[in-house]
Formats: sequence, C-alpha cells, structure tokens
Amino acid sequence: MKKPLAPHPKAASGLTSALERNIHALVERRKREQSDASIQQKVADAITSFTGSMQFVYLHLFAFGFWIAANLGWLPGIVPWDQSFVVLAMIASVEAIFLSTFVLISQNRMAAEADRRAELDLQISLLTEHEITKVVALMNEMARKMGIDSRENKELQEAASDIAPERVLDKIEESKD
Repeated sequence: MKKPLAPHPKAASGLTSALERNIHALVERRKREQSDASIQQKVADAITSFTGSMQFVYLHLFAFGFWIAANLGWLPGIVPWDQSFVVLAMIASVEAIFLSTFVLISQNRMAAEADRRAELDLQISLLTEHEITKVVALMNEMARKMGIDSRENKELQEAASDIAPERVLDKIEESKD
C-alpha cells in the first residue's frame, strides 16, 4: 500500500518552503542587480526617486514661492532681482530638461528589466504548457489502459498536443490586421 502524499511543508509564514525559497531567490537577485548597477544608473535612480517625492514638491513650493514673492515685492526688505521672471523660467526649463533625462534613463533601465522578466515569464509558461501536455498525454494513455476511451473528448486530445509558440504569435499578429 502506498503512503499518502504528505502536504507541502509550510514555513512559519504560512507559505510553502518552495515559495519561500523562490521569494528569497528573487529578493537576492534584485539586490545583486541593484549592486551591479553602474554609478550613472544609481545616480539617475537616486535623482528620479527624489524628484518623485513630496520633499521635492515642498522644496520647489518654497523656493519658487519665495522667488515669486520676493520679485513681486511682497517681502519687505528684499530687493527684487528678477522682476520679469526670465531667470526663474530659464532655471525651471534647464531643470526640466535634466529631470526628464534622468527619468528617461531610469525608465529605460526599468523597461530592460521588465523585458527580461517578460522573457522569463514566457519561458516558464512555455515549459509549464509543455509539461501539462505531457501529463495529459500520460493520463490519456492511462485511461486507454484502464479501458476508458478518451478519444471521444476532443478537448483532451487537443490538450495532449504540443503548441508551437511561434504559430500562436503569428495568429495573434494576423488577427490584429
């Protein structure tokens, strides 16, 4: 008599040990990718992170608010130095150019990471589909040996057939036209 299958071992967090191991591996990979980033990438990410924060907004509210109030003559004792606000506009324009460049650098890096993850997802999905196809084929063979005719069920027969991913992509492209 066969032993019943033991349930997945659960870690203290309630997750299976395999899931805990996978999470740990992904966290370690992310840490390694961050430490392997070039100094330029780290600087761009730090600037992008700061410029996307409320501290950045507050700093600009204060600096631009002070500049505008001082140059409109609203602050007694401070002599206006940019009454036409041309210098302020130039500073804001140059800042916008650099900030958008830093954001694009960070987005390019994140897009490359997303592409790598999508490729991994695709590979895992293809492997899973292949393995499921083999399991269905094995179950169909077991059903045949047990005298159960599964050939009448077209879905089971289709599930036992390998799928060519390039044909699926071709069909998706055809349907877009």
